[in-house]
Amino acid sequence: MANEKAARRYATAIFALAREAQIEARVGEELQSVGDAIDGDAALHDFFVSPVLSRAMKERALLATFGTKVHEIVAHAVVLLVRKRRETLLGEIVRQYHAIERAARGGEPLTVTTARPLSPGDLDALVKQLERRFGKKFDVETTVDPHAIGGVRVMMGDRLIDATVAGRLDDLARNLFAQRT
Repeated sequence: MANEKAARRYATAIFALAREAQIEARVGEELQSVGDAIDGDAALHDFFVSPVLSRAMKERALLATFGTKVHEIVAHAVVLLVRKRRETLLGEIVRQYHAIERAARGGEPLTVTTARPLSPGDLDALVKQLERRFGKKFDVETTVDPHAIGGVRVMMGDRLIDATVAGRLDDLARNLFAQRT
């Protein structure tokens, strides 16, 4: 919990700088890229979080690796984490930054799961109907789960709407089992 609070403070500060420069999306993408690069390479991750290595060595290496490839806000944020010995917060900072950015845009995560991919028209119609009904804008992610058999499962934040064939069969089985006992 303490790490989440600290990460939120860093993410809030980074977002404020990005908003001032009007590059919120770019900074979010670049933070994500740096985080993915560090987490995707075990040797780089171990180097980045190692408490034994000097901060100056880490700063030089990070600036040489990412310094010219990312905006200075991102580069300075990563260097600041090293200086403050908060390297382990990077992943949570990225998550918090995306949440802050989404909230600033008025968006909410929406996951649509179907047995087969939806056509763009069908997906668009579904999302528009949900946006009208709930009065929100959604950041849509689609997944395909053949075990759903048919229908659609929608996850909005912590709300689940399961209109899949598999979900209805599970409900029917639970009801039949509950009546037997």
